[in-house]
Order: sequence, then structure tokens, then C-alpha cells
Amino acid sequence: MGRFAIFVYAVASYAIGMASLVYMVAWLGNFWVPNAIDAPAVVNVQRAAIVNSLLFGAFAIQHSVMARPWFKSWWTRIVPKPAERATYVLTSGLALFALMLLWQPLGGIVWNVETPLLRTLLYAGYGIGWAILVSSTFCLCHFDLFGLRQAWLHFTERPHTPLSFATPGFYRFVRHPIYVGWITLAWLTPTMTISHLAFAVATSVYILLAIRWEERDLVAIHGDDYERFRLTTPMLIPRFSRAPVVQFEQSYSESP
Repeated sequence: MGRFAIFVYAVASYAIGMASLVYMVAWLGNFWVPNAIDAPAVVNVQRAAIVNSLLFGAFAIQHSVMARPWFKSWWTRIVPKPAERATYVLTSGLALFALMLLWQPLGGIVWNVETPLLRTLLYAGYGIGWAILVSSTFCLCHFDLFGLRQAWLHFTERPHTPLSFATPGFYRFVRHPIYVGWITLAWLTPTMTISHLAFAVATSVYILLAIRWEERDLVAIHGDDYERFRLTTPMLIPRFSRAPVVQFEQSYSESP
């Protein structure tokens, strides 16, 4: 694959990855899409639960296995190294689209907040969750995280050098602000159906498991620097006493 082709591939992969997140804003928030997560049940509940479990499991396996160093080492024998991260973004976007488009609503209401002010506040919290998630990617290097920087440097015939990692923004308060955003947007909704609850629980459990795998990789890569960061900064719940800035070389195992 030529340099220009890899760059075009990375841009297309980025577009698909971003499109899946934009669609998820509507799907999880019940805006504008016909198959939103809180749609009425259309199939047998047992069958729907099995289908949804398989869909979420497939997404989780793809998202975690492809982020592991051992998989990257093997995968880059097949995929050009400058396209490895873009391929991860592409497959993650496709897996997320599959989960949303094939998800089977379960019906049933767990809670439904009818007070207009409270509904507005919960929707605002949902939006804040997305804002935390997206802005946290820019606290790192958004374009490296999503594979564009690697492809651009390859296209311009410059080496891909590790970025100096710092802990600005939300990373001063928690080690995993991206996951804080995910958990927030999964749970804050004025109408919680059984389908939505199942997704929120699965997301939360998966994130807690994924953090263990991710941090094991980060300690192996960064050693004492990451250990100090882990000791001084909480995982998900901020203390609001700013931790000292920690610097070490960045290597993307930030995906679960």
C-alpha cells in the first residue's frame, strides 16, 4: 500500500469512526434515529438478550484484543505499521455500528423522569459525558489516538516518534477521563429502559475489566513513571486535589 493510499485509508477510517460516535449520540439519547436503544421490544426478550450479549461481546473482544501489544506485534506483519491505528479505528467504528444497528430493544421501564427541569438536567449530564469523552482525547493527541498522525507522517516521509505524555486537563484528576465520559453518558438518561440498563451495566463492567488490562500494559511500557501516576491520581472518581503533572513517553494502549 502506497503512502498516499495509506493516508486516504486513515482519513476514511477516521470518518467512519467519528460517524459511529455521532450516530451513538442519537442512538443512546433517543434522538432522530428509528432504532434507538429505548425503542419498544420487537422480539422475544430471551432471544433479544442473547443477540445483544453476542453483539456487545464481539465489540468488547475487538476493542480490547486489537489494542494489546502482542496483537499489534503480530498484526503489523500483515497491515502496514502506519495504518495499524487507522485499522483499529475502522474496525472499532464498524463494530460499534453493528452493535447499534443490530441491537434488539428489550422494552420495559426502569425509571422515567417526567419533571421538565430534571429531564433537562439529565440530558445536560448526558451531553457533559460526551464532552468529557471527546475533550479527553485532545488532552492526549487526538490525531495520534485515531491514526491520522501516523499516516500523515508516513505520507510526508517523516518518522513516527513517540509523543511526550503529560497529564493536562482531566488527567490531573483521574487516570481514565475517557472512561468517565463513557460511564456518564451510559447512565444519565431521563428514561431508563431495561435495554438501556443492560447496555449501561455491560459498559461499566467492561470498562472496569478493561482498565486492568490497559494499566498492566502501561506499566510494562512506562514502568515507574506510570506507577507514580497511578499512585497519585485516582482511577475514575476525582478527588479534586490536583495531582502533579507526570511526563513519560506515550504509547497508545489507551483503548481498552
